[in-house]
Amino acid sequence: MKTTETKKASTKKAPAKQSGAKTASKGRTVKAKSDAAEGLRELFVDSLKDIYWAEKALTKALPKMAKNATSENLISAINEHLTVTQGQVERLEQVFKILGEKAAAKKCDAMEGLIKEGESIMEETQQGPVRDAGIISASQKIEHYEIASYGTLAAFALTLNEEDAAALLQQTLEEEKEADTILTEAAYNTINFDATEEDQQSEE
Repeated sequence: MKTTETKKASTKKAPAKQSGAKTASKGRTVKAKSDAAEGLRELFVDSLKDIYWAEKALTKALPKMAKNATSENLISAINEHLTVTQGQVERLEQVFKILGEKAAAKKCDAMEGLIKEGESIMEETQQGPVRDAGIISASQKIEHYEIASYGTLAAFALTLNEEDAAALLQQTLEEEKEADTILTEAAYNTINFDATEEDQQSEE
């Protein structure tokens, strides 16, 4: 006959299996590349190379957007921003020079993805107000990415006491904010309303 203590021992549940190994693999530390940045200055220069690639890629993407747009206001806004973007590329080259670095581009995965998304939107819409609205949507996503990038770069420059570089980056940041405002006005004032009217007509 089992004693009370033995009964108690036999009714104890076995401890739950630990899933520590699985959890650890999900939240493990990312291994840095051999050429990974170790200091803020290196990260700053690396980020400049990233946005330099992005701006140069944008100078090729904007003419395609303008060609596919139909609104005169939108076409004008895109062409104006193309000129501004070309100036921003030159400004980044000045920043590299101030830092004593060679102007070099490093592929920007984010900008590549945003440009591809814009191309996809154009492929999936008929030319007219609806495509114009799609082009504005894609353009504003690009602007928001650039605003975030230049804001960070300007902050890095100030932290590193690179005031001349910070001033140039801040100038570009203001231009990106202005471009975003122009696109918003174009969307709300005419293009989105025209796109809505086109939808209503197709339903009738």
